[in-house]
Amino acid sequence: MHSTPPRDPASDHLLAPGNSALLLIDYQPPQISTVRSIYTGDLVNNVVALTRTARTFGLPIVLSTVNVSTGVNADTIPQLRGILEGVPSIDRTSINAWEDDDFLAAVRAADRRKLIIGALWTEACLLFPTLDAMAEGYEVYPVVDAVGGTTREAHEAALARMYQAGARPTSWNSVACELQRDWNRSETVKGFRQNTIAHHAAWGWYLALAEEGTRMMGD
Repeated sequence: MHSTPPRDPASDHLLAPGNSALLLIDYQPPQISTVRSIYTGDLVNNVVALTRTARTFGLPIVLSTVNVSTGVNADTIPQLRGILEGVPSIDRTSINAWEDDDFLAAVRAADRRKLIIGALWTEACLLFPTLDAMAEGYEVYPVVDAVGGTTREAHEAALARMYQAGARPTSWNSVACELQRDWNRSETVKGFRQNTIAHHAAWGWYLALAEEGTRMMGD
């Protein structure tokens, strides 16, 4: 078994640690509590898994909220804040994060052309910056199992509009596998496995069982 060397991230058409950034927009209690297109427990699990994936692979993260400083909304949920230590939060009044100067400056400072994006709600704070970023030449990857809309119809209509404009749908597990790609990349495989065990119901139990079996054989 001989794996090929890691590709040059500048020319790699797949997501790689060296060519991608994560944008997290408005994961706040008011938005989460009004999502109806996905069970909120799954939504929180999936965005936490996505964020831990970004941390494991060292991706730049741009975090933004809306109307915290005005006192209208609560801040980012604590499940994410604990993972995002050291990541500044950019508060806005604009519904479209792409129309906030500080947010734009942070995205441009990340210097990555592939933008993995999660935002609430799908029909507004995900849709608008996705369309704007693509208009400026970015490749945008909405993480469909880490987002949600106020109705299923609103969620699906917004996704359809993004796909028609050229967005590239993905899931948190697909992002993780795409960034890891090879089990021989030992510097990230431990975090990759631990995140999967913690957050992926279908695959995580198997990895946990395999790890336990390996430990028992070692004993």
